[in-house]
Amino acid sequence: MAREEKLVKTIDIPLLMMYLSLVFLGWLTIYASELDVNSDVAAWDFSISSGRQLLFIGTCSVLIVLIMAIDYKFYDVFSYFIFGAVMLVLVAVLGVGKTVAGSKSWLGIGSFGVQPSEFAKFATSLALAKYMSNPLIRLDRWPDLYRAAGIIAIPMALILLQNDTGSTLVFSIFIIPLFREGLPAWIPGLGIGVVILFVLTLLVPQAWLLSIIGVIALLFFLKMDKTINNIIGLLVVALVVCGVVVGANYFINDVLQPHQQNRIKVLINPNIDPLGVGWNVTQSKNAIGSGGFLGKGYLQGTQTKFDFVPEQSTDFIFCTIGEEFGWIGSLVVCGVFLAMFWRLVFLAERQKLKFSRVYGYCVASILFFHFTINIGMTIGILPIIGIPLPFISYGGSSLWSFTILLFIFLKLDAHRGQMLARNA
Repeated sequence: MAREEKLVKTIDIPLLMMYLSLVFLGWLTIYASELDVNSDVAAWDFSISSGRQLLFIGTCSVLIVLIMAIDYKFYDVFSYFIFGAVMLVLVAVLGVGKTVAGSKSWLGIGSFGVQPSEFAKFATSLALAKYMSNPLIRLDRWPDLYRAAGIIAIPMALILLQNDTGSTLVFSIFIIPLFREGLPAWIPGLGIGVVILFVLTLLVPQAWLLSIIGVIALLFFLKMDKTINNIIGLLVVALVVCGVVVGANYFINDVLQPHQQNRIKVLINPNIDPLGVGWNVTQSKNAIGSGGFLGKGYLQGTQTKFDFVPEQSTDFIFCTIGEEFGWIGSLVVCGVFLAMFWRLVFLAERQKLKFSRVYGYCVASILFFHFTINIGMTIGILPIIGIPLPFISYGGSSLWSFTILLFIFLKLDAHRGQMLARNA
């Protein structure tokens, strides 16, 4: 009994309260997003999404108790085993999975389904933290870097084969914990450069962009010392940049599927087809904008009630928050998320074990990616890639996986607190 009381005292209360507030807000918002104009069904009715979400929340309580009851060493010792088990499930999905919304990423019986790609996030975080906790690992050495990249690449490849591009992109955010642990700065710099070039290929005609690159290369050539190494270096950089520009166009036009191409076109020009491919983004922005400063009030959203925005309880749930709670409500929700990210980084930095620190940065990075992309796509500044808003969007798989992801870290941090209390 004393052990449980001490554990409760060492759990980070601010982070716990942020989690509970977001989950509760999510449940209320799911109910609001699904309630019809003339409907009086209760929020806990299992025939609607909010009722089922309440069931998912209840099972999360069981998961939290189990996570906190297990010895903290379990997550370190069995990291690779957990990772391997989840990867095997991802392989199984390719063979026996169900296709939902174009992605073969679900396992289930009847109407009940689980999306294993969600659980791959915390499994990969554990495996990466385990690998990086080895004091001999240095990310400025290519063999060590290749192995770390391999841990990330395996789930990315398996999820991409399921045709779930959105979930695949989430794993790119692991570059943040790697950078914190010594990844050379030029690697994320290169990644940012590629992203900028990719965006430029969408905004500038290819011939013009290649001409601009040529002019910049010529100016560098005229100004630099004409040594063999400098000339070769400039030539290599110019060829790589041109290759990225040409490759980006090929990727967009010949690799992406038509609906993915349409999402990029809508991002560049939201008015290209407001009644077709641009419908989701247009209605999403209309719903958020109609909320004004203070919002229309809980359960009073007209855009919500008349189902103007598809997937409003999942990918576009932020629309309901914006419409019913307005700019102020949206700001408060974003503030809670930002406070959570800051708290996670703060807790990660104070960990005594490198395993716990790396895992904490993984948790913060994953949640930050979901938050940024989800809200960015609802307000039309990022392409629609279909990923949930953590703790708020409807769905058992996402809520379970985010809860496991967060509370494993809370368990690791609680152990640190116990050690400090014991030494006091």
